[in-house]
Amino acid sequence: MKAAPLLTAAVALLLAACASIDATSTQYVGAPHPAATSPASVQILREEPKKPFDRIGEVKIDASTDPAPAVADIENRLRTEAALLGADAVVIVYDRIQPVGAYVSGPYWAATVQDIEGQRLVGIAIKYR
Repeated sequence: MKAAPLLTAAVALLLAACASIDATSTQYVGAPHPAATSPASVQILREEPKKPFDRIGEVKIDASTDPAPAVADIENRLRTEAALLGADAVVIVYDRIQPVGAYVSGPYWAATVQDIEGQRLVGIAIKYR
């Protein structure tokens, strides 16, 4: 009888593990290359700040939507990637749910195609002057 709670816990852990977040960051050529900052200090902005800044790179996040990771997990990954570039903040310029792939099922003569959706988020890493 002790196997049932273990099985339930294992299934819950497996489902939580299916939510994925992939991130890439690119430093701009010719931009300043500051030392890495602390992820906790990186701000997430939806519009450009009023004070002067330099664009130092770009961060792209691809996340699953079914199941979707927690928003806090996506924000933490965004902060971590921007901090590696030396950013003080990251300005979100693109945040959409979009097709990221497809799968085909059924026989050749009656195949069905189903889109796989994912969340794409792009942010510009900035360093205040």
